[in-house]
Amino acid sequence: HSDDGRKTRIRMPSGSRKTVPSTCRAVVGIAAGGGRLDKPVLKAGNNYHKYRVKRNCWPRVRGSAMNPVEHPHGGGNHQHVGHPTTICRAAVPGQKVGLIAARRTRRWASSLPAARVSSAAARRSERAGQLGSEGW
Repeated sequence: HSDDGRKTRIRMPSGSRKTVPSTCRAVVGIAAGGGRLDKPVLKAGNNYHKYRVKRNCWPRVRGSAMNPVEHPHGGGNHQHVGHPTTICRAAVPGQKVGLIAARRTRRWASSLPAARVSSAAARRSERAGQLGSEGW
């Protein structure tokens, strides 16, 4: 501490010294459990014990592997969804699975130019020009 008791000098692990007010409070040390995620899980049993104490979110079953009464993607003679997985934002809760209110659904959509007039709008404007010249 300083002579008046207002400042304290501390030495950091890097060797540098800092001056802080004596009224500051701090926890000294490092957080426990560092590097826990560096070790691979390796077995399903390890994941079982990991999630058993947390919450019931493992194992995760795909919707297409379920029956139709359990999930909108379930059922059918093969494990396939069978319809587009995009769903609107206003859908009822039991129906809201898959890509909810998707803005883009195609992979090549990101490579398209940003300011692109849709072909439907272009056809509409052409048709309006033709109709005006014919005297409709």
